[in-house]
Amino acid sequence: MPSSPCVQLRDVDVAFGARAALRDVSLDLHAGAVTVVAGPNGAGKSTLLEVVAGTRVPSRGSRTATGSVAVVPQRAGVSDLLPITVRDVVAVGTWGRLGAWRRADAAARAAVDEALQRLEVADLARRPYGALSGGQRQRALLAQGLAARADLVLLDEPTTGLDAASGERIRAVMADEAARGAAVVCVSHDPAVLAGADRIVALADGAIASDTRAPAVVAPAPRTTAR
Repeated sequence: MPSSPCVQLRDVDVAFGARAALRDVSLDLHAGAVTVVAGPNGAGKSTLLEVVAGTRVPSRGSRTATGSVAVVPQRAGVSDLLPITVRDVVAVGTWGRLGAWRRADAAARAAVDEALQRLEVADLARRPYGALSGGQRQRALLAQGLAARADLVLLDEPTTGLDAASGERIRAVMADEAARGAAVVCVSHDPAVLAGADRIVALADGAIASDTRAPAVVAPAPRTTAR
């Protein structure tokens, strides 16, 4: 029997003034799967991610959710002049359990160490975050999300502009998080991310245009044998 969804959206509309960003969206998200939200620019992908995260209240409809949430943005709103290290950035992921500015306990330190290792940025732990390359920053932000050990992991275009190695590492970690039992939801145009998804939800003009299990979407055409 399928598990109960960790997030349920029912008949969700989101409007910005007279413009409809989402229209009549109903969606169940389950643990143990990577769901990719795809679609053209302006289709409502980022707005949907915000509703799933609980950071945007629908104009109509409902959101029901259980468990903890970790959001991995495209970039952190941190000034390059702020004297924080990569480890400081990753440690923010533990604040949901500890509370901001509380001393980290052994479990929190272990979660940070593990996240740094999994994203292959442990050697950068003491480096200023502002000194990192784009790929290193994105891996540090994902490590922050991993340190939270959340039930729902949300990512917005995590591989955009990254080198092949960084993109591959991030895709592998997304799959690992789903295998751990998290629900992973990712906005992406990246064909490699789409190919690794368990499910693809395509948006168009704020509505769900298709909701398909990935093998049916990305399966190669059958080969023909010459006779």
